[in-house]
Formats: sequence, structure tokens, C-alpha cells
Amino acid sequence: MPIDIIACSEAPTAIGPYSQATVANGLVFVAGQVAFNPETMEIVGGGIQEQTQRVMQNLEAILQAAGSGLDKVVKTTVYLVDMADFPAMNEVYARAFGTHKPARATVAVSALPRAVRVEIEAIAIL
Repeated sequence: MPIDIIACSEAPTAIGPYSQATVANGLVFVAGQVAFNPETMEIVGGGIQEQTQRVMQNLEAILQAAGSGLDKVVKTTVYLVDMADFPAMNEVYARAFGTHKPARATVAVSALPRAVRVEIEAIAIL
């Protein structure tokens, strides 16, 4: 089974030994995305809502580059530094997905790269 590597300029480039996404057996596996602006590779300003919005834009760009989309996401994992951010993150997340409701796990973590407040990874179908 071949594994295709996905890379697009509309989302932040991978800053470590990983890919933005991989495609295997009809599924797209998107690496955890944080609130990097792909043009500057800097974290967006603002709070959890602005960070979540940027994360969702990054996920969408990578999914589109793979030939998928947010409407084909089957599972996400959300990592939050502070569960008090959950309602605000959830509002932006829900708006991005609309009526589509993929399975989701939300996990509290002690820290995330570059001191961001949220990271989201996704699995989608092609």
C-alpha cells in the first residue's frame, strides 16, 4: 500500500521530521495543526478563538491539497492547554464544520509547541 505525502503552501510547513499530512488506503491523516500563519510562520495574535480559527484554516488547506475537505473528516483530536478554553474553541470548531459532526476527542495537555493554546489533528476520507 503506497503512502503519499501531502505538502501545501497554504498551510504552515512542517517544522520537524513529519509531514503536513499523509494519504493511505483512501484516508487522509493530517498532522496536528497549531496557529501558525503560513505566510509568516508566526503564531497568530489573539486568544483561543483566533488560534482555533487559524488552526481550522490550516486543516482545511491541507485537506483540500489532499483532495478532501472538512466535510469528509471522520475524526479529530483536539489538544487544549486549558479546558476553560473549551467553550470558545468549540464555538469556532462548530462554525468551521457546520452541520458536519466528526467524531472527536478533546484532551487537556500541560503544554503545546510555541506556547499555543490549541492543536487539532484530523483523519478524513478522500
